[in-house]
Amino acid sequence: MKAFTHAKLILPDTICEDGFLIEDSGVIRESGQMKDFPGGGMEIIPCKGLYLSPGFIDLHCHGGGGHDFMDGTAEAIVEAARTHLRHGTTTILPTTLTSSDEDLFLAIANFRRAKELTADMPCMPGLHLEGPYFDMEQKGAQNAAYIRRPEPAHYNKIMAAACGLIRRWSVAPELDGALEMAKALAPQGVMFAIGHSNATYAEVQAAVDSGFTHVTHLYSGMSGIVRHNGFRVLGVVESAYLIDSLSVELIADGIHLPPELLRMILKCKDNAKICLITDSMRGAGQPDGPSILGSLQEGQEVIIEEGVAKMPDRSCFAGSVATADRLVRVMIEKAGLSLPQAVTLMTKNPAKICGLTTKGTLESGKDADLALFDEGIHIKQVYAAGRKINI
Repeated sequence: MKAFTHAKLILPDTICEDGFLIEDSGVIRESGQMKDFPGGGMEIIPCKGLYLSPGFIDLHCHGGGGHDFMDGTAEAIVEAARTHLRHGTTTILPTTLTSSDEDLFLAIANFRRAKELTADMPCMPGLHLEGPYFDMEQKGAQNAAYIRRPEPAHYNKIMAAACGLIRRWSVAPELDGALEMAKALAPQGVMFAIGHSNATYAEVQAAVDSGFTHVTHLYSGMSGIVRHNGFRVLGVVESAYLIDSLSVELIADGIHLPPELLRMILKCKDNAKICLITDSMRGAGQPDGPSILGSLQEGQEVIIEEGVAKMPDRSCFAGSVATADRLVRVMIEKAGLSLPQAVTLMTKNPAKICGLTTKGTLESGKDADLALFDEGIHIKQVYAAGRKINI
């Protein structure tokens, strides 16, 4: 049993000054102000006025620390996950890219092996499959050679290979067969998200009616309002605002979405339906310089500079290199949120959006996934299910 003492506890709506938190067997048992601390028979961890937060939750991440989740080895998955753990992310959904079936099945097999490890590892409740069922016009960095339409024989084969490991799937719902796919797989526990899509409002509404609940990286790889024969037709972006039940995720590195746009999203969308994601590539946690977007075998050469990956000719962005602590910092410094509000978008909200019922807050009975950091959101220590992580 551990007692974290003299900490600033970050709650969803406030900060509990000079607080304590008691952990037992990986679970939060009690918290409150130090004046009410019960004491007795516990390992004391003095926090010395640092902030104690729920561990961060990243629902969309491709890699970090020089590794991609599709590099073809379990070791790459482990090292990428550990990189993000050191930045406060205690729960992560490793995310695949559109690829050959062979590479996808290898990534699934490697993820299964990586999940067997517990030492210095975040919780990995499942995979996020980004593709291969996307609209070609909105493919972004996805490999066009492997983009296809959803067919039962194909996605059922993937489901069988994963054997319950798929937690989330990003799909363009306007494709033939996409709605039937969601109707078939959502009841099996797969969270369906609209991604890399050219859908209209009517098609997004049909997707919601069929089991889609989320929008993948809002503003990236999706349709906006267009004119057909003089009539304005809403796209995925506008639909995400209009349909209250849809949750959204933001690449809040301050570059993919500028501060003004972040503030507009916060003003126009129910903040309880917003979460932050890194969508990071292998360059996360790495110094500036050359890197690769995607797998080592088939990836795109890029260059990291000024906090983002760019194409070598610097004509456009080529991927995020953010970590979760940076996202929280950006939402405070550039989007104007308070610390509790920003942390909520990285903890409580993603937990609720993805159905992670034991994660996301410092409430009694929740997993003791914890991050200690200072005023600048610089991570000082991380605990995963009560275990101290070597950072």
